[in-house]
Formats: sequence, structure tokens, C-alpha cells
Amino acid sequence: MYGGQAPGVPSVGSSRSLSVDALCSFRPSGIPLGARIDRFGGEDGILSAFVVSSSASRVEAPLGSSRTSRSATRKSTLHRLRPPEGTTPELRTFVRERYLDSGDYQAREFTRQGMEGLLITGGVPRERADWCSAVESITGLEVNERSRAAAGLILLRTGRGTYALSYGVGQHMLDPYFRDDEFGLEFATRCLDDDGVIKIRNQIMDGRGRVDEYSVSRGERIDDFGLDRFGAVVRRICGTVSGLSLSSLEAGRTRQVRVECSQATIKLPLATTVEQFLSDLQAIEEVCARPDPLPQLRFVSRVRTLDSRSQKAVQAQAILEKYLADPDSPRLIIGIPDSCQESYSSAQAFRARRGSRTIETNDLELHHLLQFVQDKPEGERLKALGDVRVTMFSDDDFLTPASVTTNGKEWLIADITMGTDRLFYGNGKWFEVGAGFLETLEEELTALFTQPQTVTLPRWTKGPLDSKGRDSHDEDWFNHQAAKPDGYLLFDKKDIVTGKFRGGGLEICDVLGPENQLICIKKAPASTAPLNHLFAQGVVAVETLRSDLEVRTKFLDQVAAHTPDHRLLDDFGTLRVVFGILLKDGQDIRVDSLFAFAQVSLLQAVRRLRAMNAEVEVVAIRR
Repeated sequence: MYGGQAPGVPSVGSSRSLSVDALCSFRPSGIPLGARIDRFGGEDGILSAFVVSSSASRVEAPLGSSRTSRSATRKSTLHRLRPPEGTTPELRTFVRERYLDSGDYQAREFTRQGMEGLLITGGVPRERADWCSAVESITGLEVNERSRAAAGLILLRTGRGTYALSYGVGQHMLDPYFRDDEFGLEFATRCLDDDGVIKIRNQIMDGRGRVDEYSVSRGERIDDFGLDRFGAVVRRICGTVSGLSLSSLEAGRTRQVRVECSQATIKLPLATTVEQFLSDLQAIEEVCARPDPLPQLRFVSRVRTLDSRSQKAVQAQAILEKYLADPDSPRLIIGIPDSCQESYSSAQAFRARRGSRTIETNDLELHHLLQFVQDKPEGERLKALGDVRVTMFSDDDFLTPASVTTNGKEWLIADITMGTDRLFYGNGKWFEVGAGFLETLEEELTALFTQPQTVTLPRWTKGPLDSKGRDSHDEDWFNHQAAKPDGYLLFDKKDIVTGKFRGGGLEICDVLGPENQLICIKKAPASTAPLNHLFAQGVVAVETLRSDLEVRTKFLDQVAAHTPDHRLLDDFGTLRVVFGILLKDGQDIRVDSLFAFAQVSLLQAVRRLRAMNAEVEVVAIRR
């Protein structure tokens, strides 16, 4: 170990004119030529340390400056890494191999004040930036500018965990398999100021993949954002923290510091000196060690998305690969991709194709898709399902496509249990849900299914087969049966057409009941996937009736033409949406008879409808 000024290195003093690279061209005396010298730049470009290692030993040689500097911080991105349980791999294990093997990147180990780590720096230089051609085309002037996407990554261990600091595009060097997707939100939900939330981004867990983002210029309470705390999967949250032992706060320059937390990262100002950086890291670890999140942010941990390359997603996919060999697996159902939601109810035929093999059917079911992958070995089935192309048609002659072509993975929904973890696969993404989410879901839906019913629907019996071998007692037949009692009006196929709702128009309901019940009917004998569309139909109908005067007027005109004294004409304020559902064999509707995404879609619809002063009722249709 060397103390004070390293032998053979000129005095640095307080000079700022001598660069780190210049200093490192000197070799301290007594160090063998075969040893490697690693350097670390300190504040203002003054050399902070030499880390010297040879095949025999590693040497730490701190260099001090005669100038005492005040605490400095830099906004940094912090990751927490999760090694396989029971292992302590080398830090290089957490880095993608192509960066370790590339000549454009340099990996160097270091030791500083008891902290061992790995530094990787580099980048890919380009002789000509990719935007030069566009600029030349617009201006007519020659442009030749070089670019270099610089990347830096520091990996280190503490007594509590393994961490990485990324700079530039350094985050791309981390192997996502080891990334801890709980880290960022775990920190945010335990320390954000009560009135300090600035931005929140969430994904809606209903199979459509919709992402919403809300932001304000100054901090607010999370309640003020009006989030759906049940169906929203929080992906990112930004806000202020105060009262923590962070360098940026203890320096007295500010009372609050802004942090931005995604599922796997925290962006915040961190100290740039070793002692203070380790102190900041310890403060972050202490926050994450708190047993419970803040009450107002507890909902954030209910559901989260997983990177498909993360450990849990990889393990869940291995289980899913086994299920894909069994078309009767109760853990799998067919879903409806976002791009097919609008056209699904009117689709008359489906074509699934992979290579030279084609399946055409009037009702797409899970076993149709799994026929393409059952002969594949484990590890290749989900990929093969992604190669299946599915097209919906609005006619049964397969001539008029009803939507864009989708892939087979977009139609798959899976429920995977791994020990105490519960994961769902839908719309090509993995979700992990907490126990609190499932308990709340079951409580609210059970209350909905057991409440008194205001309508009685007839039995949906099976009829003779038509010329194409299909049950003649289809949805149109049932709607006519449901509208037969006094006070019920048939509205199936009586769509409202306006300047906004052209083409097929807007279907308000299938049947209107005597007590202002908008009755929407759906048959779901093979899976509960079509119910997502049914629930969305009820929400759109009420939203439009409440907000669109032209639609409301035309609908009430249709009601008055048939029943001039109908209650709806005088009491439009109170509506009740009734979802009439036929499950397989006319079974009861319970929480466990609906798949996860249908459960979430239903509860979201219920909450939105109640917010518009519309009650909701779910009725099981019998066989």
C-alpha cells in the first residue's frame, strides 16, 4: 500500500491543468512492468486513486489532493442485481458476454476502502453519425460528424446485496436475467413524500397492453391522480423524498431530492466520493429493508410486469412450455389481442397458419393453436406459437379479413404458480401478482355475483345443427327469446349510426329491460376471453349515452317508438348494466370460473360504470 503521494508521480497539489490520463502515463516506482494500473478520476479531474494489480497481488494506492472539496453529487442510475439463490457469482457474471469479449470495451477490477468492484467502460465509435444523411437531404450541405455512444458500468457488492451504477448507455451491458425488478418501486413505495408524487406511468392489466401516464408540475398526493388502483400496473413513479440520510440532502442545499423509480432502477443524485457514496447506498438499503410500504402506496406492489428475460419469467416460461403440450390444461385459455378487440364479436371465421399447415374454423379455440406446437420439444413451443399467423374474417368464406394478422402468442393467456409466486402470461407479457391483489379481487367479485338480480333470463338450449354444422340456437336466437316477456325490448342489431359512429354503428345493448336495464349477452363455452369484449361494450354504451347527445336522442327515439311510456324516457339518470353470460354447460359464475384477465376486466368495468351512476349485475344463463 502506498500512502500520501505515490512514488514516481509528480505532485498534483491543487492544480486543475494536469489531466488524469497525463497522470496515469507515469508508473509509480517499485511496481513491476507486468502489473496492470487502473485509474479512477476524482472530482474536477484530480486523480483519486491508482488501483494496481498483478498476477500475484492487488495493490491499492490512494492519492490525496491538498485541496479540500465540498461534497459533490451526480444524478445516477442505480440497479440491484439478484444472483441465483445460494450463490455468489463473480461480478463478470452479471454482464452480457458480448461486452466482455468486445475490443471496444474494457473491464477492470478495483478495490477501494474495503469495497470490491468491477468497472466496464467503452462504446462503439461511428465514423459518421446516423443523422448526417437526413440533415444533408434537408439542407443540401455536406455533413460528416463522428459519434460515440459511451457506456459506463460499475458493479459492486455490499453486505446486503449486489448493485450496479450505469452511465450513458451502460445499462445495456447488464444481463437482464439478474436484474431485480422489485428494486425501484420497493424504494419508492417506502419513502416518497406524501404530497411529492410528480409523475406516474401505469399499464392496464386487461390484455390490451394500454399504458397511461400522468404528470404534474409540482408534487401531489397519489390520491389526486385518480388512478384505478386495482387494474393499474405501475411501471414508473417519480417524486420527491426528504428526511433520508443522503448526501444531497445533508449538504443543506435542498430539503427535498427528486427521484425517478422504475421497476428495476432508481435515478437520483448520489455522492461522487467513495465514503459518501457508500453512505448513500446504505441509506437506500435501509429504506428497502423497511417491512411495509407506505399505506397510500401499498397498491403499487399488488401487480407488476416482468421482463421476459428476468429469472422469474424464464422459470415461469419453462413451466408454460410443459403446459403447451396439453390442450386440456386448466392453466391455459385463449385471449383476444388488442388489435382484434373491436372486430372479434363480428368475426365469422378464423384462419391459423404456420408454414404449409393451415387450420380454418368458425370458432377459434385453444386446441387449434396448440396443434402447431405439440410436436415441438420443450423450449421451442412458445417460439413456434409465435410463428403461427392468425387472421379473423368477417365472412365464412375467408375472403374479407376483419382485422390485422396477429401471431399465436397474442392469443394465449396462462396462469402459472411457482411456490408462493403467482404469474400470468397475457398479450405476450408476464405479470406477477401479490396476495393482496387476489384477495381484493375475490372479495369484490364475490359480492357482485351474490347480489340480488333484477332480471330473469331464459335457458339457452341447444338447437338443431344448421347446414354448416353449427348450433342454430345462436346469440341472435337467444336475444329474441330474452326479449319475449312484457317490458323487454330487443335492441340486438339496432345499432345507432351517427357521424361519429359510422359503418356498423354503435350497439347500446342486446335487450332493454323494464327497469332501465341494458342487457348485454355473451356466450363463452370454451373460454372466458370473449367476456373482455362484453365488459368493454357495456362501458362504451353508458359512456356514450352520458356524453353524446345525438346518440342518446336516437336511442330514446327508438325506445319511445316501441314503448311510449317506458321508464327510461322519464328517468334516464339511473341505468343498470346486466351482463348475461353463458359459460360451459350453463355453470354458475364464480370467481374461479373466470380467468384472471376476465376478472380484472369485469372489476374495472364495474368501477367505471358505478362512477357514471350505473349499477352492474351479472347473470348466469342456464342450459
